[in-house]
Amino acid sequence: MDKRYTKSNLPQKICLACGRPFDWRKKWARDWENVKTCSDRCKGDLRRKPTSPRS
Repeated sequence: MDKRYTKSNLPQKICLACGRPFDWRKKWARDWENVKTCSDRCKGDLRRKPTSPRS
């Protein structure tokens, strides 16, 4: 039996920066629990966002 993954059965998460869903990638296999953003750009955007609004 050929074991293949299709996009429909891969785990998904929602990006904390842009709010879009993103799928599991082999690159993230060992660290999937800690992945919070879909790309390096979103990771940078998340770092630049203020944590609380200024009054």
